[in-house]
Amino acid sequence: MTDNPKTGIFSSRFFFSINHYLLSVIIIGITVIICAPLSNSQSYHVVSFILLFVVSFLATFMRMGSVLLAAALSAIVWNFFFIPPHFTFHIDKVEDILMFGMFFIIALLNGILTTRVRRQKQLAKEREERTSALFLLTKGLSNASGIDAVLNVARDGIENNFSCQSVFFLQNDNKLSLATSGNQPEKELNEDVLQQAQWAFNQSVKAGKYTNSFSEADYTFYPLMGTRLNTGVVAIKSGKPLKDDQETIITAFITLISNALEREYLGELAQKARFLDESDKLYKALFNSISHELRIPVATIMGASDTLLTSEHSGKDQSVLFSEIFTASLRLNRLIENLLNMSRLESGRISAHLDWYDINDLVNEVSQDLKDELKPFSFVVSVPDDLPLVKIDYGLMIHVLYNLVFNATQHAPAASEIGLSVSHRSDELIIEVENSGASFSEQDIKNVFKKFFRVEVSRAGGLGLGLSIVKGFVEAHNGKISVNNRKGGGVRFTISIPTSSPQIENAKMMQYD
Repeated sequence: MTDNPKTGIFSSRFFFSINHYLLSVIIIGITVIICAPLSNSQSYHVVSFILLFVVSFLATFMRMGSVLLAAALSAIVWNFFFIPPHFTFHIDKVEDILMFGMFFIIALLNGILTTRVRRQKQLAKEREERTSALFLLTKGLSNASGIDAVLNVARDGIENNFSCQSVFFLQNDNKLSLATSGNQPEKELNEDVLQQAQWAFNQSVKAGKYTNSFSEADYTFYPLMGTRLNTGVVAIKSGKPLKDDQETIITAFITLISNALEREYLGELAQKARFLDESDKLYKALFNSISHELRIPVATIMGASDTLLTSEHSGKDQSVLFSEIFTASLRLNRLIENLLNMSRLESGRISAHLDWYDINDLVNEVSQDLKDELKPFSFVVSVPDDLPLVKIDYGLMIHVLYNLVFNATQHAPAASEIGLSVSHRSDELIIEVENSGASFSEQDIKNVFKKFFRVEVSRAGGLGLGLSIVKGFVEAHNGKISVNNRKGGGVRFTISIPTSSPQIENAKMMQYD
């Protein structure tokens, strides 16, 4: 047999009231006993003031009924024990009758007014507490960023103000699931609880315990209804029904929580929409760029190969066609290498394997690989004769220097000068690559190392991956790369890589090798 919560609450309130009435009788009785020595004197009027004071005192912490009982009882006992003739309710003197009447009225009014003042004070305090609770919840929700933070603030607010456990169910495509993130521990709730929460969500009405729907449930379910989106349901477990004022305040709590969750939901939806939009734009740009970049070398290879297969040519013509095929193959290979290197950088699989190398070998190899691209330019290399060995990843630095010099050939005017200088100072390897021609705008300088970024005035093709790969390979050496405009026109890329000076033993070993 289950207990009826309403019966239990009624019983507790009944005994609480009985205790107050009994306390009133006891206090009045004690006062009469204390004032008993004054019963045989002509100072019985003093007793009336003492009883009035006692009634006023009781009114400061007792309910209205107990105060009225104390006022009536004090008037009766004053008449019976203190007003002559004693131990009767008969009053001889007219002035005593008037005084008795006034005493009774004053006692009642004093008790009633004092009780009302105390009640108004209590109501003002409760309103202040509710306002403070709403303010703190509003402040916490406004400062919360993310759904988990909002749920943490909401749970704390409900528990601190209502001493109730709360469980949140959030919707995903109108299907509820238990929110176990944040500071809410994972709870093992049976399937019935989830179905009841789903019903409250679908119907957008309060359900569960202390309601007409699923009254046998352990929780009371409140739907979280926003202005545009219903975000879920909060289930509250309470041992007794909330009072009217508590129900009002928790409704305000749930409205604030619903709005905060709706804000986070809509923010996430907007972010996803922006991400999808940017991804779609990037996909289209990358697809078009790769299609264009692949088409040119593939078309060159196919055209030259078809010409060689379908007709006879002199040795000189064949040499030209083979050269075109080789050049197109190099361009195609460079494109594939850039895509693979970017994939390695994105996956975090790039790590520098450092060893001691002569920087002149690096410069000579890059110059040889780009000799055809450098023919229209004056390529000036400056490497000090006393430059020590440097500790680098030779393979990564080949890509870095190759991409920088190749990039310079694509943006410099013909017959201009392209410079490459190397120095070693303060245990840092400094490499500078510069060219003449157009300078970068401030916006270009900010974005030049971003993926797929290309300068608008550039005549060069490509995917815009070269400089972003350079930056990734330099950072793999714990180095830095920067770009700035030259005073006379053109740009300068500066690389600084930390590398200690080699020991003599290392230098000798390199010579013997």
